[in-house]
Amino acid sequence: MPGLSQYFPITSPTMIFFVVLCIILFAPIVMGKLRIPHIVGMVLAGVVVGPHGLNILAKDSSFDLFGHVGLYYIMFLAGLEMNMANFRKNRVRTFTHGIMAFVIPMAMGFFINRGVLEYSIMTSILLASMYASHTIITYPIVMRYGLARQRSVTIAVGATAITDTLTLLVLAIVGGMFKGEITGIFWLVLFLKIAAVFFVIIYFFPRIARFFFHRYGDNVAQFIFVLAMTFLGAGLMELIGMEGLLGAFLTGLVLNRYVPNLSPLMLHLEFVGNAIFIPYFLIGVGMLVNVRLLFGGLDTIQVACVMILVALTSKWIASFFTQKLFGMRAVERELIYGLSNAQAGATLAAVMVGYNLITPSGQRLLNDDVLNGTVILILVTCIFSSFTTERASKQIALENSAAVPEDEKADDEKIMVPIKHDTSIDTLVGLAVMMRNRVLNRGIVALNVVYDDTNRLQYQERGRRLLAHVTKVANYSGVMVQTQVRIATNITNGIKHAFKEFNASEIIMGMHAGQDSARQFWGEFIPGLFSGLNRQIIIVRCLRPFNTIRRIQVAVPSRAELEPGFYRWLERLTRMAENLECRMQFHAKRETLSLINQYIQSRHPSVQAEYTYMAHWIDMPKLSSGVADDHLFVVVTARKGTISYKSALERLPEELTGNFSGKSLMIIFPDQYGESVDIMTFADPQHHEQRSAYDMLTTWIRKRFS
Repeated sequence: MPGLSQYFPITSPTMIFFVVLCIILFAPIVMGKLRIPHIVGMVLAGVVVGPHGLNILAKDSSFDLFGHVGLYYIMFLAGLEMNMANFRKNRVRTFTHGIMAFVIPMAMGFFINRGVLEYSIMTSILLASMYASHTIITYPIVMRYGLARQRSVTIAVGATAITDTLTLLVLAIVGGMFKGEITGIFWLVLFLKIAAVFFVIIYFFPRIARFFFHRYGDNVAQFIFVLAMTFLGAGLMELIGMEGLLGAFLTGLVLNRYVPNLSPLMLHLEFVGNAIFIPYFLIGVGMLVNVRLLFGGLDTIQVACVMILVALTSKWIASFFTQKLFGMRAVERELIYGLSNAQAGATLAAVMVGYNLITPSGQRLLNDDVLNGTVILILVTCIFSSFTTERASKQIALENSAAVPEDEKADDEKIMVPIKHDTSIDTLVGLAVMMRNRVLNRGIVALNVVYDDTNRLQYQERGRRLLAHVTKVANYSGVMVQTQVRIATNITNGIKHAFKEFNASEIIMGMHAGQDSARQFWGEFIPGLFSGLNRQIIIVRCLRPFNTIRRIQVAVPSRAELEPGFYRWLERLTRMAENLECRMQFHAKRETLSLINQYIQSRHPSVQAEYTYMAHWIDMPKLSSGVADDHLFVVVTARKGTISYKSALERLPEELTGNFSGKSLMIIFPDQYGESVDIMTFADPQHHEQRSAYDMLTTWIRKRFS
């Protein structure tokens, strides 16, 4: 209809953005009904609305901009979410698969290009390099299933960086040969440029990030900072003639430990990428596809079929060899294959380089048939990769769900966080989020207790504002929170009663503000809590953001392994270290260290832990010399009357204030099952040290007159 066609393609920026948002909104809904991966819906929508489809949208500069941003964002998130301990553990597998995923497609493609398509040597090499590269556009699928830290994902993502780097080197060499620039100086300059950019990103970026995160805690500022660093890394890589996606990936790797996996910042980064940038990129990929090319001639169809066959087959062979070499499961091979057979970013770069190179005979190095075949290759491999990744991810997710240990399912975990000051909210809630069990996915309880006096209404209103802030911070991390402002004549009793009403399992609370004075170390309420509650209590003072903590040092008293709550606090600390990707160092006796090592190796093998023998608890203050400003020092203490209690623990306030002033501290009172501590102390069933006459007298008076 001529009257309607005059309105297309849409040129209004407002309407263009509206149409894109509609695609992003409805494509997953429609594809979900059809049980087709969402990514396929985005690409197909781009085909339909693009200039070669219904011509509703033109592929203008906004799609070029967001296309680059989306591609870089995928690579950045892949580096950011990678488990670095897992990456180091699987570096041989990653390197091996990366080399095979490059060499096999290169060799197979070269001989088929020469024998079947009858292309020249240079054209065959350049075209084979396109098969060797790949783009992990299906990475959002593994993110959705929570598999970003699986070893198969780590191998595929790391191999992507290797194959794309080698492909881009081939492009640089081919381009240099046509320009007559391949000399000894060419190789030296190329090496120096790459080394310089790698040095800047690896050495300076982490130090800049540590400086920034230590001084600025605002979520928006941190988000903008991370984006700026990502595109600075991509820009530096483009400056030396390499693809920006490598710079984005490398930036994600070096910022990895400063953006914890469960932090609000990570949630914001994933949200923006999955909501805008990545869908924009996928729609732009679809807009490149011209379906009419399928009917444009046999030459284009022949080239496209050969390219698709070589690309899919060679990547499968590389994945198969990786599986067999390292004894991996078939589903892991399928996931590696699904992540590493989609062609997009580097493939487009390669075809455009070859298309713009003119041979001495006046012909293009890569002709129109190759250009058109590449577009069809991109469409087919993206769709095939999406289905493969979706199927493998779903199977692994189901296996992981079925493999949850029974003791985790039976865990009574419910963390309570008493809040008094707004300055401690981010620290306490962040700690609770990192220590909670993600599999159980239970919320936390935030409590504010106010005195029942004449200022009660004023305190209640202040408490509601504090808990509203708690809810906001917890929701940033996707965690549900129950809140209560409680009125009590005694703060300690108010916390204890709320603890029982909510059936909480443990408490995380801030350290008393007067902690630098030994006499005021515990404050007014804490002694009543750890003597009146027999469940785990964690008291923390963190003087720097958690994401800048490099090491957690833990001092453990002798016989701590005999306490009922031994594995509870150990599990919480290892979860924290796993989320922060920081090292742990335990100081204890050998029998205790042996059990800690066994537990970590079986339940959290990715945690890097060191074990240092500490002969006597009196040596604990000497550990202060090895505790740096970016370390968290954890003291596992004990209540009177318990197995691991010793009289030396009575000097804990003096020792901590005298030796660990200005350090980030955490004190843990382990879980005790059964009767309350004061009853246990009176009956003395577990006490292994002689009690003083003063202790016996005060206990008798308390029991006699209470």
